Amino acid sequence: MKKYDTVFLDRDGTLNFDPGYINHLEQYEFYGFTIPALIRMALHGNRFCIVTNQSGIARGLINEENLEEIHDFIRSQFQVNELRLLGIYYCADHPNTESDRRKPEIGMFLEAAEDHNIDFKKCLIIGDDVADIQVGQRLKMDTMLVLTGRGKLTQDTLPAGIVPTFTADNLMEGAKLLELLG
Repeated sequence: MKKYDTVFLDRDGTLNFDPGYINHLEQYEFYGFTIPALIRMALHGNRFCIVTNQSGIARGLINEENLEEIHDFIRSQFQVNELRLLGIYYCADHPNTESDRRKPEIGMFLEAAEDHNIDFKKCLIIGDDVADIQVGQRLKMDTMLVLTGRGKLTQDTLPAGIVPTFTADNLMEGAKLLELLG
């Protein structure tokens, strides 16, 4: 398994089903392969950080208290499974608002790096959206596009010059691919 300083993870469509604007814990569901895939990656010393755009807050579709409840649940699942989660960083801004935090901008990543002494050149970002690949390329990280969530559409519509380091059907297949590279 290739070991990274930190594996950055997108949330919706990467770790969990994405029905759109998840506002209640009852709507949140990890994919069945998510925790086993993360355990597989963690066995080789990888630590994790979740970075997620949550524009539903700015749109009035997601309540921040409910979002925190969802994130508490995610933290508990990482803890129960002995997965090292450095933090969950989210951007509540509307896509039409200028923001240095909203992916593909780098603000959330800089905050995480400052909080946890992260070396981006030794990191991987895994996500299902072009913004995940773009921010990874900007920070000189390895990038992995997973074909869950919006991943298949993203793969079919990637702009010229935006090429993920790796592509995998899902997080588990991505973990297996990283094992082969070890």
